[in-house]
Amino acid sequence: MSDQRTRGTETTSGPEGAHQGAGIPPAAAAVAETFPLGLHWPTVDPFLFVAHHRDDYPAGTEEMSPAEPLGARQIGSDFSGLNGWSMYHGDRVPGFPSHPHRGFETITYVRQGLVDHSDSLGATARFGRGDTQWLTTGAGVVHSEMFPLVNRDRRNPTELFQIWLNLPAQSKFANPYFTMFWADSIPRIRPGSGVSVTVIAGSLPGAGTEGVPPTPPPDSWASRDEAEIAVWHVVMEGGSRWELPGVTRAGTRRMLYVFDGGSIEVSGTEVRAGTGAHPADGRALELVAGPGRVELLLLQGRPIGEPVARYGPFVMNTRSEIMDAMEDYQRTQFGGWPWGSAGPVHPVDRGRFAIHPDGREETPADRD
Repeated sequence: MSDQRTRGTETTSGPEGAHQGAGIPPAAAAVAETFPLGLHWPTVDPFLFVAHHRDDYPAGTEEMSPAEPLGARQIGSDFSGLNGWSMYHGDRVPGFPSHPHRGFETITYVRQGLVDHSDSLGATARFGRGDTQWLTTGAGVVHSEMFPLVNRDRRNPTELFQIWLNLPAQSKFANPYFTMFWADSIPRIRPGSGVSVTVIAGSLPGAGTEGVPPTPPPDSWASRDEAEIAVWHVVMEGGSRWELPGVTRAGTRRMLYVFDGGSIEVSGTEVRAGTGAHPADGRALELVAGPGRVELLLLQGRPIGEPVARYGPFVMNTRSEIMDAMEDYQRTQFGGWPWGSAGPVHPVDRGRFAIHPDGREETPADRD
């Protein structure tokens, strides 16, 4: 996805790339910092960006567009949240029409609703309802991500996370790679009473083979054991407790994002919904839910530790590489756009599926 929150040029460097902020408690505290979750959640190297989209879309039309007037919205760039939903860059169907990427990966975890994907590799997909798409953009790819409103007789709630994971310099020009983690292949572990962990990346310690997620793309930083990448969605019922395992490698960093529910104590520090927590180190953390249900997203990984230059949809190591990316895209369109519109959607009655660039088609076991 590419939106108003990712525009502009940023260059950073350093071995950790940690979010910088105020209010750091004494070094002995388990939590170094807490911070509000705005439109763009703070991250630490090797992660670049986290977006949480939650839209209560109305019933859809025959075109899978909202069955409500759009006149009050800035069509083409609508992040208003008016009436509980946005069109984003879509003009009829909400979503993100064709846009380029180079130099990083997108991990799109969809909890509710559907996403229709199309790309310049020739791949297409419809996924959602617990599925995750992992796309290594590498040397360059153009893709679209539209949110078809397939329900005509009821609302179309949609909730998803998109996470940007950086690529090391040696993988910036890897061949683009598209893969699906269908919901029925993603482990959902109950490590304690009232606790559920959806394991998207990074095995959950103590869960055995049941806690091993699908294999990440071959050129991903997550494909290296020493990177210790983890992406976990944790749900805790009121009053439940769980010890979040510590990391196994020095230098691995973590961020906790409490995005829904009430509050949670992280080794004695209260973190309310709408707040993130940056642990001080890799020690095990005692999580204690408040009186109500609470949900959080954990991102974990060892830093890549290389300079980061970014401009909108391009993430490289130097500003000159950013200029090269822009020129390459203008010249080649990263392979061109083979689809008839900038934001194609699939037939309303088509279930979840994926067609890979080589023509191979797959569907989940619980296809609907």
